[in-house]
Amino acid sequence: MRQAQITRHTLETQISINLNLDGTGKTSFDTGVPFLEHMLDQIARHGMIDLEIKAKGDLHIDAHHTVEDIGITLGQALAQAAGDKKGLRRYGHAYVPLDEALSRVVIDLSGRPGLELNINFVRAHIGEFDVDLVNEFFQGFVNHALVTLHIDNLSGKNAHHQAETVFKAFGRALRMALELDPAAAGIIPSTKGTL
Repeated sequence: MRQAQITRHTLETQISINLNLDGTGKTSFDTGVPFLEHMLDQIARHGMIDLEIKAKGDLHIDAHHTVEDIGITLGQALAQAAGDKKGLRRYGHAYVPLDEALSRVVIDLSGRPGLELNINFVRAHIGEFDVDLVNEFFQGFVNHALVTLHIDNLSGKNAHHQAETVFKAFGRALRMALELDPAAAGIIPSTKGTL
């Protein structure tokens, strides 16, 4: 069963995540950050994973700690659910358009954290959501999932569309990387013999 339940409590946030990598895209969110929930829904639905997240954070300050810590906890959940990565494709990629916006995401379940994120948002906020937090979310995720992640928004004139194409492409790339490869059953996809 490729599932994980992770709870992370700090002085700034309390987060719990239930993750099923072999799901159907079912979601349940209670984070206090509506735009992030919309983006998390894109990950789950396009990644075909079931995802439940409950978070309480110091939103009276701003959403920074909550968004970053959700990324951290989701990364921990992915690492646990993926296990030793035997039989996985390991690499995934996706291009996703939304009207004028287009993004590309490439992921490697490498065991090494690395983030290259290139998004020139056309404005600083999407509603009340600070677009700088997209980077914080993905940085927290890669640091704890131990993956290499390249994100490039290739075009876009609407910040909501830019963000949505990124999160949809991330979900689809993740889905590809986590697929079981029948030709590599029981094999760790690395010449090192470990990931």
